[in-house]
Amino acid sequence: MPSKSQLAIILSKLKQFDNPKIVLEQYSTEPEVAAAVLWFAFMQGDIQGKTIADLGCGPGIFGIGAAILGAKMVYFVDMDNYAINTTRDNISQVEGMLEGVELELLKMNVAEFTKRVDVVLQNPPFGTKIKHHDRLFLSKAFEVADVVYSIHKITSKGFIEAFSRDNGFSVTHVLPYEMRLVRSMKHHKKPVVKVKVACWRLERRR
Repeated sequence: MPSKSQLAIILSKLKQFDNPKIVLEQYSTEPEVAAAVLWFAFMQGDIQGKTIADLGCGPGIFGIGAAILGAKMVYFVDMDNYAINTTRDNISQVEGMLEGVELELLKMNVAEFTKRVDVVLQNPPFGTKIKHHDRLFLSKAFEVADVVYSIHKITSKGFIEAFSRDNGFSVTHVLPYEMRLVRSMKHHKKPVVKVKVACWRLERRR
């Protein structure tokens, strides 16, 4: 089992988006942020032996990290063919660390995913290009899992808390991070933009 720092190094070697699509808000999750979230989830008992869904998986960094940390089953879900192919390539890079883990790649809209899982890990679109896109991801996560880890802009705090409460979920932890979004799209003026985000851990109320 790798340490948190070793996990970050492993994830940093995975392929990211070469040509991200603006409308899908395809921003890659920084390896250090992904490793921190995954390690926290692992320490909470939310990874090892669990069935995980990486919704809007992109290059698959969350799902692959969960598999490395001992998940039983991981679903990688993305509507973009390039994202699924990149995930497949990334899995092949670390397949020696994934022995005994069942993996399934599903090219579909997140709304079409119906498998029941223990935990959802996701870095959904912020909803700046397609209105309420972030709400769609949260709704699906609440439908299929009892525990959800979801990354959003810190300014979404009020919405996340209210929407979770309305769907029978409680906020158990808020993990703040600063994500560096490297210039990857034509409309970006600065080489790196720092965005304050947080990962919310949400759990279904009993």
